[in-house]
Amino acid sequence: MKYGYFDDAHREYVITTPRTPLPWINYLGNEDFFTLLSNTAGGYSFYRDARLRRITRYRYNNCPLDQEGFHLYVKDGETVWNPGWQPVQTELDAYSCRHGLGYSVIEGEKDGVVVKQEFIVPRGEQCMLIRVTASNRSAQSKQLKLFPYLEFCLWDAMDDASNFQRNFSTGEVEVVGSTIYHKTEYRERRDHYAVFWANREAQGFDTSRDAFIGVYGSPARPEAVFGNGCTGSVAHGWQPIAAQQFDLTLRPGESDSLVFGLGYIENPVEEKWESLGVINKKPAEAMIARFADDQAFDRAMETLKDFWTELLSGYEVHSGDEKLDRMVNIWNQYQCMVTFNMSRSASYFESGMGRGMGFRDSCQDLLGFVHMIPERARERILDIAATQFPDGSAYHQYQPLTKKGNLAVGSGFNDDPLWLIAGTDAYLCETGDWSILDEQVDFDNDPKLAQPLMEHLRRSFNFTKTHLGPHGLPLIGRADWNDCLNLNCFSEHPGESFQITGPSEGPVAESVFIAGMFVKYGRAYVRICRHLGLNEEAEEAEKAVAQVEAATLDAGWDGAWFRRAFDAFGHVVGGKECEEGQIFIEPQGMCVMAGIGKETGEAAAALKSVEERLDTKYGIVLLQPAYTKYHLELGEISSYPPGYKENAGIFCHNNPWIVCAEAELGHGDRAFQVYRRTAPAYIEDISDIHRTEPYVYSQMIAGKDAASFGEGKNSWLTGTAAWTFLSISQAILGLKPTLDGLMVDPCLPAEMKGFEVTRRYRGAVYHITVKNPDGKQHGVKRVLVNGAEQKSNILAPAPAGSSVQVEIVMG
Repeated sequence: MKYGYFDDAHREYVITTPRTPLPWINYLGNEDFFTLLSNTAGGYSFYRDARLRRITRYRYNNCPLDQEGFHLYVKDGETVWNPGWQPVQTELDAYSCRHGLGYSVIEGEKDGVVVKQEFIVPRGEQCMLIRVTASNRSAQSKQLKLFPYLEFCLWDAMDDASNFQRNFSTGEVEVVGSTIYHKTEYRERRDHYAVFWANREAQGFDTSRDAFIGVYGSPARPEAVFGNGCTGSVAHGWQPIAAQQFDLTLRPGESDSLVFGLGYIENPVEEKWESLGVINKKPAEAMIARFADDQAFDRAMETLKDFWTELLSGYEVHSGDEKLDRMVNIWNQYQCMVTFNMSRSASYFESGMGRGMGFRDSCQDLLGFVHMIPERARERILDIAATQFPDGSAYHQYQPLTKKGNLAVGSGFNDDPLWLIAGTDAYLCETGDWSILDEQVDFDNDPKLAQPLMEHLRRSFNFTKTHLGPHGLPLIGRADWNDCLNLNCFSEHPGESFQITGPSEGPVAESVFIAGMFVKYGRAYVRICRHLGLNEEAEEAEKAVAQVEAATLDAGWDGAWFRRAFDAFGHVVGGKECEEGQIFIEPQGMCVMAGIGKETGEAAAALKSVEERLDTKYGIVLLQPAYTKYHLELGEISSYPPGYKENAGIFCHNNPWIVCAEAELGHGDRAFQVYRRTAPAYIEDISDIHRTEPYVYSQMIAGKDAASFGEGKNSWLTGTAAWTFLSISQAILGLKPTLDGLMVDPCLPAEMKGFEVTRRYRGAVYHITVKNPDGKQHGVKRVLVNGAEQKSNILAPAPAGSSVQVEIVMG
């Protein structure tokens, strides 16, 4: 069942009913100011950090769901309704929500009145704009009252949700005309405030939630809206809101528009005050003046659309498969940009309070956006590296506002260091900017410990090299990529963290997955060393990689697949002797991507085992058989019911690893089969089963052991976005950046007879035509560059600004 449709011409997903299985959201903002917005105008805004600079309040796990947001109440006589249906839920005569790239448009109709809300975060601004257009399509004049409403958060979202003995006494606002200033805590430690404004005079306002909603009221029936209108309340101590009232008269066929704004202002400490107790409003007034009318709103919208057009033009495919083109050209790249901005911090599943930017997460996300914004990728790499410890290990996460590591989930996730090599290698292959390796970067954000980025990579490599267990495999620490495989922690009692209970390391617990990573990204490190002329270091590194590769084929091989790990007692995890959890997806993907066993048959056998033992119609499950009881020695992975999350759920993040692994072996049919099973555009028809948004990837789909097999969970913020874009753009379509140039090495399903792709690379634009007349899955027999044949399928970097015509014939 569908709840909408793709409008590819406008790059939008159009939702045609407000009753979606879950709130279907969009992300507005791409710099510092962000808004999460649902298809019924629920959501929240923040500046940079979803915990420390939360601007509006949102209650997760609430009932009814998704009540807080940016709601507009329309009162037409005695009828009250919302253009987005929520929260009043008056039945509408018509409804649509158009989620576009960085904007959303929600439109509702009731009794001949159409009200449209357009939401954008303008480029270069710290605000969200909402244009409301009301139109009378009836035969009678309409006397309407419009009430915009939002609820302010008291900045620190964690404190706001818990510290009520303080927060019920701190709320403060100022009201000037049609502008409401939220200034809680501004008179002491803060130098920032929020502002909500309208571009015309309001007929009333409220800033006290109790006055507008009612002490025992709800957003579904605000007393001011259903009663006699706004009261002019000024919040002092209790919960501050922004609500206004606008009285409109519309003759038949007439329309009227208003522009609202929600902004964030930060003043220099010496310029905080206009006068005693009165905040400095000049920056806010300037912001308001920039968006005073419809023309300003239209310009901001046009600028935003131009930005996305340019951004997405760096990789554009025309394959004859509209679903493939839709994902590659629009939605997959769009989601990659959202994960770049958010990491795993703020979604409708991640509250923004529990963690900041992930070290591993951000490095992986970079794989999906580096081709679009290489300059911001450079900055991100340096930010991540600065949180590394001197021994090469790392904080597992850091706060986006401060860019400093936090210990909310500790450190000691032993795959983290290698992801820095992965991200930096991707940047070097994309840009050829070797100067990044000379940048001085702090360790542990301490300038006194700063070293060149190359030294950070060296210590990343050496950390794994010097932390091997008794089988010669890397020690796992708290966990590896699978945060829930906790082999050293032993969490026994409720309330104990699975990750930071007990020791963070042990001398025995080893990870076959990290071994695969060390081989794959260790070889990338070797290539970097050789390029820099560090041949002796490269040779030593190569030896270390070879030793781990040998250990992987020895201790890490179970006869038909790669084992997952050895636990703290030296017992096999993910082997045939295990009653549960005999085979895991992660080492099969990573080890084969690394080329381990490619020439000797183990790689092909491992992928065959994946197909036979882990395949389902909705994707590949993480492990089998599912754990049916809690294993203290394994940790959180066995705490989930069978079929959910890491316990045999379909983890969409590592399904692309199998795509890449199959492509590594030249299996184009199988690679594309795995790709299609989790790609949103291909599964839109089962939205009633999948439930999450049909235009973006989810982290997880419930596996075959779950009662809700096929149900998506944790959409938007997932490494699935970057890895899937890499799998389709590099592994299947075959455009692979290397240190020496752009390699074209497609691995296609036999039925695909070719495609055309435009690829921006190092400042040049490559127009590439791939022909596959004989239906080959892999292999290049002819390469023409600007009409001249060349032997290599690596395209040397062309001068910036140039255009290159390339023809590839498979065979």
